[in-house]
Amino acid sequence: MVDILLEIFYILSGLVAFSAAYMAFKDYNHPKKIGTAIFWILLGLTFMIGKYIPSEIVGIMILAMGGLTAVKQVAIGNQENAPDEFRQRESERIGNKIFLPALSMAVFAFLIAQFTTLGGLVGLGIGTVISIIMTLAMTKASPSYISYDGSRLLQQIGSSSILPQLLAALGALFAVAGVGEVISTGISSVIPQGNILLGVIAYCLGMAIFTMIMGNAFAAFAVITAGIGIPFVYSQGANPAIVGTLALTAGYCGTLMTPMAANFNVVPAAILETKNEKRVIISQIPFAIAMLLTHIALMYFWAF
Repeated sequence: MVDILLEIFYILSGLVAFSAAYMAFKDYNHPKKIGTAIFWILLGLTFMIGKYIPSEIVGIMILAMGGLTAVKQVAIGNQENAPDEFRQRESERIGNKIFLPALSMAVFAFLIAQFTTLGGLVGLGIGTVISIIMTLAMTKASPSYISYDGSRLLQQIGSSSILPQLLAALGALFAVAGVGEVISTGISSVIPQGNILLGVIAYCLGMAIFTMIMGNAFAAFAVITAGIGIPFVYSQGANPAIVGTLALTAGYCGTLMTPMAANFNVVPAAILETKNEKRVIISQIPFAIAMLLTHIALMYFWAF
């Protein structure tokens, strides 16, 4: 049952990408319509048939997507948002209730993940469908706007939308390649064995810095835990539950300071159309540093 539902949601995700490709291709004034359409078609295919075709072909498709991005052939088209007057009027009519669909998506995803056997991904998919239904009921908008605005937002985000998947895969690749062992060897020449404080500092900083490189704390966790956490922290008698939790959230401090975390830092700036595309990151840096120092203190005093 879980696999069937997941396949349905992957297919729906692919259809959203196909919609973006269609909207780009039929946009006669689109500056890069061919490259943009090919990019979204390839992305849609990876969602819809990726597990049914050889991994080598999927790899070639991803390289092609990267190539299109590198030569700047992926761009936003001329799909327009609703007029400012209409949006202002609807904002005054609906008010803060507009946040309910987004909150409901998170609530349903959490409840399904916690109290059923369907899992978090299926819960997120079901929560998204419920959120869309609530949005249509609340705004009285036509269902046709789902495809149009979905395409517009996806093109606005652009190729950054695929970074989370790519970086997670890169993290797994680094772990298999033994990057953790290389890091461990380098750290051992700097940190004396048995120095708990320096081990904790290296672990938390390593998680934050590697997350800034990878853009994903989950991707960094396996590599940094193998290279620093196990030999310099866990082996000193630390509580693994406390250390593991704090190490992962220390990585999230790095998430706040990197454009590689596209879904957190690049996408909001693109949607909000900020003058400085790094505005979100700049605002978050002081809080990220403060939280990172707090993580170091908590791990040192709580875990031992």
